[in-house]
Amino acid sequence: MVRIEPGWKNALAGEFDQPYFQQLTGMVREAYRKCPTGVFPPPAKIFAAYDASPFFDTKVIIIGQDPYHGPGQANGLAFSVNPGIALPPSLRNIFREVSDDTGAPMSANGDLSRWASQGVLLLNATLTVEAHKPRSHAGQGWEKFTDASVRALATQREHLVFILWGSDAIRKGAFIDRSKHLVLESPHPSPLSAHRGFFGNHHFSKANDYLISHGKSPIIW
Repeated sequence: MVRIEPGWKNALAGEFDQPYFQQLTGMVREAYRKCPTGVFPPPAKIFAAYDASPFFDTKVIIIGQDPYHGPGQANGLAFSVNPGIALPPSLRNIFREVSDDTGAPMSANGDLSRWASQGVLLLNATLTVEAHKPRSHAGQGWEKFTDASVRALATQREHLVFILWGSDAIRKGAFIDRSKHLVLESPHPSPLSAHRGFFGNHHFSKANDYLISHGKSPIIW
């Protein structure tokens, strides 16, 4: 039985009994069993993004790749780290763009639950990873499940903001109806690509302008 926020559980009900999901959960359980301290995030946090941003409260979706693979970093929210953990380079660049775009001070706290509690779904494409092995759980079924999550929002909700950074995230949003939602795309905030168009994308102010124009409260970034 998957423990996940009730709105999400209903929206994704068709996924849990599918063969791919059964195989996926078997793989994940075995990975944690073999090395309980070497798979991230902690088991109770695998579906943290869904619990922190309930289906009918979600207003903005930011898509990441897979959880951080260093000890103590991953907390189940894309790009987020636990309080007291040094900011990873991509997150530091995100905060720099927030500051440049909105005038907010640069944050030293990388725990993005403050965004999630306002309706920002921080969804990684892959929800688990082995220590020090980026993308080690890619191609095992998580992508199909998170695709279904994006599709559920895109089809069952209206006037959402999808923020897609980098080619992987952009591909994940290919089926979103642009007449029904705002889709913002740019290069990834990684130091390898941030200077190619992530900096100066103004996604945070554009998201808020769109939310306000559709009668929704803006996000305090």
